[in-house]
Amino acid sequence: MTATLLADVPTVELDREDRLAAMRSGEVGAVHSWELVTAVDGPGTRMTTFLTGCPLRCLYCQNPDTWRMRDGTEVRADDLVARIARYRSVFAATGGGITLSGGEPLMQPRFVAHVLRGAKELGVHTALDTSGFLGAAATDEMLDDVDLVLLDVKSGDEETYRQVTGRALQPTIDFGDRLAARGTEVWVRFVLVPGLTDAEENVENVARIVERWPNVTRVEILPFHQMGREKWERLDASYALSDVNPPSPELVGRVRRQLEAHGLPTYVG
Repeated sequence: MTATLLADVPTVELDREDRLAAMRSGEVGAVHSWELVTAVDGPGTRMTTFLTGCPLRCLYCQNPDTWRMRDGTEVRADDLVARIARYRSVFAATGGGITLSGGEPLMQPRFVAHVLRGAKELGVHTALDTSGFLGAAATDEMLDDVDLVLLDVKSGDEETYRQVTGRALQPTIDFGDRLAARGTEVWVRFVLVPGLTDAEENVENVARIVERWPNVTRVEILPFHQMGREKWERLDASYALSDVNPPSPELVGRVRRQLEAHGLPTYVG
């Protein structure tokens, strides 16, 4: 992730009690960084904003520096919306918009709701990049302001999902079912890790989960890579996948054929 740190964002100058109250209300959130990207994290040119805090500990996480909320910069929702407003012409020209990512943005649902509401008032396309594990924290009112959900289905097998993330799969399925019932557009993301998520039965289970969601317009196969390893090392964290190579073209092709056999619109990221 090549991102811009938030050194130029106005400092939130509140005493501890007022600061905590502002964070609870969603007026203030903890943000790691943001970047302008094209053809990633949704359609068009996106202002992808990475929030801090995540309940998962994915073995292949690219952004372990976003796990702890206290490691973020405190930012007012209104200041972030003002930054979004600067790029309205870019978004309009490219069909882009704002993507809230992380970490896990639903760790800060009220802040996310404030930012999404502000973006929609500007007429900006909105996307939420989430594991779905905290989907219950997303209110219906919040989801009314979401145009696209980038939903990580990290495994179709409960045991493998827990091995990958340290958490349970079912909340992601429940959130996907809820989005399907609402008709919210979803792009599913599946990280293909040799020896971890590549088993044929696991991929079949992913396909069986996703094929029941008619609102899914894209399934992205994201081949594993070692780009996040340096961050783990900087954090002096044990990186379990240090000896894992990216998947071969043959493996990627096999997984793509499996998903397409279920009628899923599949892309390789």
